[in-house]
Amino acid sequence: MRVTQSGLDLNLLVALDVLLEEASVSRAAARMHLSEPAMSRTLGRIRKALGDPVLVRAGRVMVPTPHALAVQGEVRAVVDRARALFLTGTEVDLPTLTRTFTVLANDAFTAVYAATLFNRVTREAPGVRLRFLSESHVDVPALREGVADLELGVVDTRSPEVRVEHLTDERMLGVVRHGHPLLRGRITARRFAAAEHLTASRRGRLEGPVDTALAEQGLSRRVVGSVGTFPASLFVLRESDLVGLMTSQVEPLAAALGLAAFEIPLALPPLPFGMAWHPRHDADPAHAWLRACARELVPAGPERSTAGPERSGPAR
Repeated sequence: MRVTQSGLDLNLLVALDVLLEEASVSRAAARMHLSEPAMSRTLGRIRKALGDPVLVRAGRVMVPTPHALAVQGEVRAVVDRARALFLTGTEVDLPTLTRTFTVLANDAFTAVYAATLFNRVTREAPGVRLRFLSESHVDVPALREGVADLELGVVDTRSPEVRVEHLTDERMLGVVRHGHPLLRGRITARRFAAAEHLTASRRGRLEGPVDTALAEQGLSRRVVGSVGTFPASLFVLRESDLVGLMTSQVEPLAAALGLAAFEIPLALPPLPFGMAWHPRHDADPAHAWLRACARELVPAGPERSTAGPERSGPAR
């Protein structure tokens, strides 16, 4: 955005952030409490300052230009830093807070905990909106680039500046349909390995820590395929004789679908579950409130710390 003789209007950055998030002049106008004509004029000023159309019509919707997509993360970061600058040392007024938080989380977490978080937000900060994004099959610096405000799950970010806070340790369980042959009798490592298996991996991996543990006992399993998320795997397992894996936090969801969980007869490493955020949010009281909400969602582990990411985990 060029600085003209009249100077740079920082309000344009806020408007640009909202326009790119909503991809709609009318929705952006509603969020900024402006009329549509006023928002359209603001978009015109942004286009002139950037020398780029920013949003263009594609059928009945508007889509961002490549340049707009390229600067979106930087715009979000600048707006967040400015907001934190003016809010540092103050308490957030939750009933009047207007904000959209983007949470990056695996689908299992969203399925189990999102309703609780939505209910709390509705009670305490009705002007706040939560947008959950699923983990991608490719690694992107979502926190650094401002694509997400908070990450929840088995955090494996490669950005060294990102804050990572351990919340609890999860463990892996086996899961099958009720009446599965594996449930008839004691489940040994050999019987477990002899079954046909399904993996849940966002990257489509067919192997993981289970295979390492089996190999230590001279065993191997046959994996017939993979699906992208734990919840999706549960529906496949319900209609087949495949054996799947899930984290202990998903056990209530599996039970609701009529599935049976069992302890895996192997020595598997725990899964460090935590949250991560970019340090530009450290002093933002609204973001601190969101982090506090996240802490209260899951049972606390033996200890909590803010440190670098831990890397052991399931096939991802």
